Amino acid sequence: MKSKYIAIVLLLSIFLLNSCGSGYSYPNYAIIKPSVSYQPKRDNIKKQLTKHINKPYVWAEEGPHAFDCSGLTYNIYGKMGVELPRVARDQAKVGKIIKPSELAYGDLIFFGNKSKRSKRINHVGIYIGGGWFAHASSGMRKVMYSNLNTSTSYQKRMKLCRRYLSMDERKVFLNKEGYIPKYKTTRFTTPWQPHMKVPKKIPS
Repeated sequence: MKSKYIAIVLLLSIFLLNSCGSGYSYPNYAIIKPSVSYQPKRDNIKKQLTKHINKPYVWAEEGPHAFDCSGLTYNIYGKMGVELPRVARDQAKVGKIIKPSELAYGDLIFFGNKSKRSKRINHVGIYIGGGWFAHASSGMRKVMYSNLNTSTSYQKRMKLCRRYLSMDERKVFLNKEGYIPKYKTTRFTTPWQPHMKVPKKIPS
């Protein structure tokens, strides 16, 4: 009788844990809004990037332990109180358009395919100077640095550049071109955790 009671308690515990969404499922479509913990300054972009370099690429994740490309930019700017849209194609619709020659630390670079006619956006990186940009690479499976000056592929794929902080850091450029949804933290799924296996397949 006692063993039967224990078995029932264990089954109920498992059910309750699952119903509270404590497990992780891939892809994790839940969008978790980062808490604001930095002032909107370029030095704070640098501080955050330093912490995230070499963290794994996981599609649909926006941190804190893994990122996809737009999840990285969403998290870094979100932690400074700058509410960007979640995905790259929407991030490319807000902010101030700048020329590649005007790029400064913290500006975002948007990429698509190599066709000049295509305006589709499928990747984003954070410019850090000298032709270098930081991004969560699906090919290399991690957050890393790449250089525009030495990569003809990225040069051909670059579509546009956007700025969100004025050079004096007193103004935030977020026009109303794009839709900025109000994302909320969900309790039904959890972010990817370091002890978990890194998914290699990106859902089609």
